[in-house]
Amino acid sequence: MRTDESTALSQRDEQLELLDAWWRAANYLSVGQIYLLDNPLLKEPLRAEHVKPRLLGHWGTSPGLSFMYAHINRVIKQRQMQAMFVTGPGHGAPAIVASVYLEGKYSEVYPHIGRDEEGIRRLFRQFSFPGGIPSHVAAETPGSIHEGGELGYALTHAYGAAFDNPHLTVFCAVGDGEAETGPLSASWHSNKFLNPKTDGAVVPILHLNGYKIANPTVLARIPNEELADLMHGYGHKPYFVEGDDPPQMHRDMAAVLDQVVADLATTKERADEQTRPLWPMIVLRTPKGWTGPDMVDGEQVEGTFRSHQVPLSGIHSNPDHLRLLEEWLRSYRPQELFTESGALRPDIAALAPEGDLRMSASRHANGGVLLRELDRPDFRDYAVPVSSPGTSRSEATRVLGGYLAGVIERNRDNFRIMGPDETVSNRLGAVFDVTDRVWMAAREPGDVHIAPQGRVMEVLSEHLCEGWLEGYLLTGRHGLFNCYEAFIHIIDSMFNQHAKWMKVTNDIPWRAPVASLTYLLTSHVWRQDHNGFSHQDPGFIDHVVNKKSEVIRIYLPPDTNTLLSVMDHCLTSQQKVNVVVAGKQPQLNYLGIEEADLHCRRGVGVWEWASSDGSQEPDVVMACAGDIPTLETLAATDLLRRHLPGLKVRVINVVDLMKLQPPGEHPNGLSDAEFDGLFTTNKPIIFAYHSYPWLLHRLMYRRTNHDNLHVRGYKEEGTTTTPFDMVMLNDLDRFHLVIDVIDRVPGLPQRAAHVRQQMQDMRMKARDYTREHGEDMPEIADWVWPHA
Repeated sequence: MRTDESTALSQRDEQLELLDAWWRAANYLSVGQIYLLDNPLLKEPLRAEHVKPRLLGHWGTSPGLSFMYAHINRVIKQRQMQAMFVTGPGHGAPAIVASVYLEGKYSEVYPHIGRDEEGIRRLFRQFSFPGGIPSHVAAETPGSIHEGGELGYALTHAYGAAFDNPHLTVFCAVGDGEAETGPLSASWHSNKFLNPKTDGAVVPILHLNGYKIANPTVLARIPNEELADLMHGYGHKPYFVEGDDPPQMHRDMAAVLDQVVADLATTKERADEQTRPLWPMIVLRTPKGWTGPDMVDGEQVEGTFRSHQVPLSGIHSNPDHLRLLEEWLRSYRPQELFTESGALRPDIAALAPEGDLRMSASRHANGGVLLRELDRPDFRDYAVPVSSPGTSRSEATRVLGGYLAGVIERNRDNFRIMGPDETVSNRLGAVFDVTDRVWMAAREPGDVHIAPQGRVMEVLSEHLCEGWLEGYLLTGRHGLFNCYEAFIHIIDSMFNQHAKWMKVTNDIPWRAPVASLTYLLTSHVWRQDHNGFSHQDPGFIDHVVNKKSEVIRIYLPPDTNTLLSVMDHCLTSQQKVNVVVAGKQPQLNYLGIEEADLHCRRGVGVWEWASSDGSQEPDVVMACAGDIPTLETLAATDLLRRHLPGLKVRVINVVDLMKLQPPGEHPNGLSDAEFDGLFTTNKPIIFAYHSYPWLLHRLMYRRTNHDNLHVRGYKEEGTTTTPFDMVMLNDLDRFHLVIDVIDRVPGLPQRAAHVRQQMQDMRMKARDYTREHGEDMPEIADWVWPHA
């Protein structure tokens, strides 16, 4: 062997020894976080009082995560790469917090957790401890965009981060338990949407440690040849690193990572080629609980499910377990890793990248610092003319599509629309006048609007759309998710996690605000008459309202121009989850654009042109929220004017649903004085509402006039039928609303009995007509507001 080769090998072995020291330090800090309250560097024999009374956390996945992190740091520093680390096994927080601490970033954002013995003691004490930090890789963890409390979303978040970030490499640890989830299984297809020229790279690291909480994992129990075929079929070139001998594993992992980075460089160099690349990925097989206790109480622990959480319990009552814990901690030889004062040894610390190249300090993982204001066209330029309220029609989302096309034209590198194959169905097709759907897979004659570059991402998985968008937003960009209303429930749990992330980050000073996640829900419950009962569910609103009021916003624009105003506002907001529900079918236009914008900024208001109370106190308040409820309320008001001309009716439309709550419950809420001024303190309120009626009672139960509130909405009645029959099935129709008024306004039950009977007859007549003709009566389907 030549001298220069021998020197290079010696230097590499020395580097790997230091890397092993880093890994041992991370493992030591991981175990310390799970177990220790005091004696952080074991300067005295371990006693029971040094151990936490409640032992929480997950050890099993932690050593594997620390191993990945250490090796990724080596290639980052060597090549000055911009990189992030997304970890699917979120319960591996001890490993990630330890690595972030070793890099120094943790002490920078939390100065009380210093890089000394006292800092280590505080680091240990805070983990899974009252007033401390969670056991997940949470928002409190620098470098994280993914909590991982619920499994399945790491890979889709990683790809969301990589889109439009051509210089970023996202390493993503996929746990073999997580790999069994439906969302993760679909996420492997994300590489068909990753453009090597304009996007970054994602390197999945499938971590096979063999077990979940109590069972083996599927992918760890199939032959490597079958697993390699599976990954290759997903569009990856898999590299395997497996074993339990640390020196050999370090050598193998280093060699594989060098090859992976070389493959990525080659892929980038060939980015102009039209063929879809075969992206590299790593299969890392290590024992579960690697380097932890081998046997406990006569049972195998390392390499089994028993190492999943806390391998040694009952420390305070079991001296043998206390002894095993001390032996475990001392096996990492902390005196070789930390100085007398508790600082990480300088030559080990020098392994970390510097500044923003540290994964814990990546600006992409704190995307608000990179956020650029969205360049928006003037939404007023897309308005539909309204010469008289309720006399012309337009398709609200079709018009919105033109506005979104304008947004895309101005934001070619930081705005995307995600949706499950429904952009055209949801009438947003105007965006394809200026962009295409992203598609890196094969193309055939007859395909339309698919190309390697585009601003629209469609895949028939709401999970992927949600995860891509979350990753995209959390790394400092903007976007919109459009979906059929009934099927947005598929991502209920993902919404939960994101809303919780927003809530927590609002209280973390170093987390910069990011753009809001905005849902456009269309093809909604009242106009899914053609698809039927399975497509009729407006309950996502109820789910969203359960989250913290500082985060959630719900908008029900009644027509096209109000939708334009609401969407323009949502796309400028930050740290929120916005839910916008709007129909795609032709509907009446009520407000000109200036009036619409004013109405939306108020969030709720009296429609004087529809009301008949003048400056007097009304006899009844007709309130509405949602496009179809607004239509039926106005048609009912028209009937009341014709049949009961002396009745004083006040029509109120609600766009911002949160206005109905008191300000103590929601920051957008109306004060009691404002609410009482609109809705009165003692008059009947007939409220036609888009979703399940009981939610409005929940929002308004503290209001003065709640006892007089009567809400009509969806009550889980539906089928394949006509639009008007659909509202009749749920007693939201105009005739039933008139009956509600007659039944609730004092004196009317006696004076207007004949009108009530007419309304009942009209309901039966309308029902019979649909059964005979298969469509609604023309006077109902073609109704317009007649009181111009």
